[in-house]
Formats: sequence, C-alpha cells, structure tokens
Amino acid sequence: MTAVIAIDQGTTGSGAHVLQSDGAFRSGATIDHKQFYPQAGWVEHDPEELVGNVARLIAQHKAGATGIGIANQGETVVAWDAKTKKPIHNAIVWQDARTHAEIEKLKAAGHEETTLARAGLPLDPYFSAAKLRWLLDNVAEAKTLRREGRLRLGTSDAFFLDRVAGQFATDVTTASRTSLMNLDTLQWDPQLAELFGVPIECLPEIRATAGDFGAIDGVPVAASMVDQQAALFGHGCRKPGDAKITFGTGAFALAIAGSKPLKNPKTGLLPTIAWKLGDAPVTYAIDGGVYNAASALNWARELGLFADFSEIETFDGCAIERGLAFVPALSGLGCPYWDRSAAGLWLGMGLETSKRDMLQSLLEGVALRAAQVIAAMDGLQPIAAKLSIDGGLANNGYFRGFLAKALGRQLTIPASLELTGLGCALFALIGAGLSTIDDLPQQQTGTLVEAAPFDRALVNRFADAVERCRNWRA
Repeated sequence: MTAVIAIDQGTTGSGAHVLQSDGAFRSGATIDHKQFYPQAGWVEHDPEELVGNVARLIAQHKAGATGIGIANQGETVVAWDAKTKKPIHNAIVWQDARTHAEIEKLKAAGHEETTLARAGLPLDPYFSAAKLRWLLDNVAEAKTLRREGRLRLGTSDAFFLDRVAGQFATDVTTASRTSLMNLDTLQWDPQLAELFGVPIECLPEIRATAGDFGAIDGVPVAASMVDQQAALFGHGCRKPGDAKITFGTGAFALAIAGSKPLKNPKTGLLPTIAWKLGDAPVTYAIDGGVYNAASALNWARELGLFADFSEIETFDGCAIERGLAFVPALSGLGCPYWDRSAAGLWLGMGLETSKRDMLQSLLEGVALRAAQVIAAMDGLQPIAAKLSIDGGLANNGYFRGFLAKALGRQLTIPASLELTGLGCALFALIGAGLSTIDDLPQQQTGTLVEAAPFDRALVNRFADAVERCRNWRA
C-alpha cells in the first residue's frame, strides 16, 4: 500500500515520488515546463502550466495514498483572483532580478537593517516581497481585484493549495523566504509589509510544515514546504551542525541551527526556518545560496564547450593550480556577498587555454563558491565533519572529488539523489499521522567521498578572483 506521495514542483519541472508504508521509496513521472525570459534578467513561468502539472501528477499517483506532500520553488510568486482562482500574470521566478532598482532604493534609504532584524534577510531581488509589489504596481488587474477584495498574493505553493486543495495557506519555511514574515513570531510582519507595500490581507495563512493543508479528491495534503528544506530533511539532517548542499540550478546549502534563529548579518548567512511539525516548536536553519551551479554548466553546453556530460567526468591536474579560475556569478553573487552587480568571470586564460581547461575551472568554481558558503556557516554554527550532497552535479566524479578537497570534509552521497522528493514524502508521513520524526523509515546508506590534501592558498586565489568580478554591472 502507498503511504504518501510527494510532488516536487521545481524550477525546470515537476516530479512525483512515492513512499511505501514499508519504507520503499521510488520516483514516478516527471513533467518539464517552459521557461520565459521577457527581458534581460526576467524569468517567468506559466502558473496554469505549473498547477496543471501538479494536478496531473497527483491524479496519476494518488491511488491508495493516505497523504500528499508538495514541495515548492521557494521565492517564486503568483497573483490570482480569489473567486475564479485564475492567475493574472505569469509567475515571477526566484531567479528574476527585475526588482533590482527598487531594492537598491530601499538599501539607499537604510531599510536593510529592518529586513535583517525582522525577517533575517538582506535586501535582494531573490526574495519574494519586492516581486509581489511589482505585480501590484504593474498588473492593472491586480489593482482592480484589490479594490474588490478579490486579490490573492503569495508564493507558488499558496496558489497550488488554493487551486487544488481549497486552502489559501503557506507554510513557515516558504513564508520565511518572502522578507515579509517575522522570524521570531512566525507571522506576517506589519512593518515589513508596509516597507514593501504588500497588503497583509492579500497574503495566505501561515501554517506548520507538516499538518493540514486540505485535501485533493479525499486524500489529505499533509505537508507543504520549500524544496531546499525538503532536501535538508531528506538528507537526514536532524541536529545542529548537520548540513547538506543541493547542486541544482543553483547550489543551496542548509544547516540545522536549533531552536533559535542565528542572526549575524556580517556573515552573509540567512537565518531561516528548517521546519515546523504540527504543534511542536520550530526548528531553525542557516542558509547560503550560490545562484549558478548546474545553470552555469548548462550555459557552457549551450555555448558548445561540450556536448555530453561524459566528457567532463575526468581531468588532469587542477585548473586553479595552473592559475585558471572561473567565478560562476552569471546571475550575480549570493551568499556571503549578496552582490547582483557581480558578473561571471574566467581569469588566467592564455593562448594555450582549451575548452577542457575552461570546463574544469567551471566545475572547480562552483565547488569553491560552495566551499565559501560552508566556511561562513562553520564560523557561525560548527558544521559536522561529514557533509551530504545531492543534485545533478553530485553525479560528476571530478566535481565531487574536488569539492571534498575544497571543503576539507568527507562527503556523503545518498543512495537516492531525489532528496527533495524523499524529504517531502517524510514530512507528509508525519503530517498524515503515520509516523513521528523519531520513527521514520530508514533509507539506504549512500557512498562516501574522502577529502584529500588541498593547498589552502588556492582558496585565497579564488577569493581574489571573486573580488575581481564584483561591481561589473554597477
């Protein structure tokens, strides 16, 4: 019998996963969706396509299910009509940078101190609040619906839940990525809402990660969360210092912080919510993101630098030791810099530089940026000696070996690389009352990658390259 199904609604597609009552976990169907780039720096999805794919996957896999979990993209936002449930504009994706100018105005006015103190987040187009404000200012129907009391604003999960489960709600992990939720009260913050000009009455109710989110054709939706928090749970991270990095479109590191938020803006790390299970106290995390990981590799493939991933499994030596560095700042720099003015950069090229050299340095650059994030985390919350990774790049032998060296840590690569789906399913298992956090089914042990000696001077060389890429777009 199927215990629960998990839907992972991600940046490039949606996937279904099934967790059986005996602990067996398998992946089901996947559906890709279109990406829209209306202008430079703008990224959109069609909300109808997204919710249609979610509904289709649930319909295909719900037979015998006793619970459903839905993981979402995080900071991606939608505006829709409360009466018709129809979106009034394309979803604005987490990668989108259209609000850069407005964010800079808020920074210049000294408001970042407020967002850091109350939401735990810096001012950056990455987060949801400014995107929601953009919809209010630029979509005529948004103004009309607001006057009529019919406007709904929220992250993509709230739209899905309202549309398919009849619940206008979000969870604390997703709300913590908006810059509108107070990290201490776990409620929408009036001061932040006023700062960004987002009406609280248009926002969804904030609920626990595992709990009641309505039902779809009689099957309870028992969990809803950000995909990265689902992955954190799927990795088996449970105690302070446990950490994971997911190498997807970007590279996202999360570490368990414990029962209190760790706020230290100087580190460039983000205090956030790991999860909240029913009425139990919230568990906090620290978060650090690298905007470009697999997206940088896909970009290189589109440029014709390679055709098949088998071509980039092995390399001789080390590119950065030869003086060649790549900074994957194609969408700017995330943690710990939060600098959208930065640009992608190859440094140290000469007439002898080949395509393979460039690809090797690209893989190393993603790894070294991830190492910068983990180093920042370790200074705030000591990180365990063993770190778990997943995502497409975790399949690349050269990348994971170099990453282990750059981190100076042993890496665990779980048996299943669908950690977002697994974590989402485990949350749903708890939300449906079928298990507790202490009695979850055990998953297969993965493989280990041992750290090897690494000249720490190379870390400083890379840090110098990062500094050189900054302020290019200023």
